[in-house]
Amino acid sequence: MLDIKFVRDNLAAVEEAMRNRNASFDTQAFLDLDARRREAIQQEESLQAERNSASKQIGQLMKEGKQAEAEAAKERVRAINDELDQAAEAREAADTGLRDLLMHIPNMPDASTPVGKDEDDNPEVRRWGTPRTFDFPSQAHWDLGPDLGIIDFERGVKLAESRFYVLGGAGARLERALISFMLDQHTSRGYKEWWVPALANAATLTGTAQLPKFEEDLYKTTEGLYLIPTAEVQLTNLHAGEILEADQLPLRYCAFTPCFREEAGSAGRDTRGIIRVHQFSKVEMVKYATPEQAWDELEAMTADAEHILQELGLPYRVISLCTGDIGFSSAKTYDVEVWMPSYDGYKEISSCSCCTDFQARRANIRYKDAEHFKGTRYLYTLNGSGVAVGRCMAAILENYQNADGSITVPEVLVPYMGGMTKIVPEQA
Repeated sequence: MLDIKFVRDNLAAVEEAMRNRNASFDTQAFLDLDARRREAIQQEESLQAERNSASKQIGQLMKEGKQAEAEAAKERVRAINDELDQAAEAREAADTGLRDLLMHIPNMPDASTPVGKDEDDNPEVRRWGTPRTFDFPSQAHWDLGPDLGIIDFERGVKLAESRFYVLGGAGARLERALISFMLDQHTSRGYKEWWVPALANAATLTGTAQLPKFEEDLYKTTEGLYLIPTAEVQLTNLHAGEILEADQLPLRYCAFTPCFREEAGSAGRDTRGIIRVHQFSKVEMVKYATPEQAWDELEAMTADAEHILQELGLPYRVISLCTGDIGFSSAKTYDVEVWMPSYDGYKEISSCSCCTDFQARRANIRYKDAEHFKGTRYLYTLNGSGVAVGRCMAAILENYQNADGSITVPEVLVPYMGGMTKIVPEQA
């Protein structure tokens, strides 16, 4: 959430940023609410001063035996209390209106975020690896998986609905292997692993800005809890309402969780395979940092996501998302896109973002540094996929396929696959 004072003092910059983000910002509504809020505060302060003065007069009038005047002063204090209640209600209504307005406004893009309208304006930063040239007709993972007996789309629909799938045999083993491999890599590079609930309350999802704006993308239980769309939600809110010490920062966390998304508004997009589904596995990275640390930590986080793909030998590219394509909470985002032969192009497998103090302000996460400033400040949060497991599996099937339909297991995964070096057809 943006700071009210920042918005008030930088209206032109906020308006330009929202235009660049293809987002709407009702300037007049903000000004009206802000004026009502300040007017109510001024009225409260004026009435409180008048009440204090009248209260002092009552005692003096009583001492002087001026009973009638004292009673009149008491009556005025009672009237002031009623007026104060009305002023407080007006202020609270304005506060609620402003908070609701700001809750629906995205973060300010960082100056280094390229200005652009949509994904077509995302500049490429770098590439790694060379896409494989096949000397046989290559297949897509949605054909390879079922032919091998390791992915079953029909049973996924039978058990749930469309955009769910079942993994069996080496497919289930590969999923588990990838999760363990990714966690081992990240923990060896300084991340603390967590195991967190797959359900979150509304306050937690509000802290990371999934609520209130993106409720339609979430699965909700009858008890008012939500299935998490990413472990970012839980890892970022581990320190909600807390004040950390500067010398604790940066904190680097990771976690595997199942993730659940309604995928509202994605009709017709990536309907085949396991690229865009309602339930998927993901290893997530989250960092807490000071503003001075955050940008270097973003580069390091992106490198950590890249490291996973390098170890797996999967070609990829990194792009910098433009203002019209970055996520709601993000000030700057790098997407890591893995090469997918079935698309004859690159597909997002990780998104690494610096959210500045946008989420920390919502979740009330601050830090103190007595050597450099008084009081507390909101810290910066960062998050990134490390990486999406289903998409990684799809990339492995497609990039490591053989002419006979088998799949060569990447060398780093062989120990996690119990020594299996090749995935061959299995019985149902």
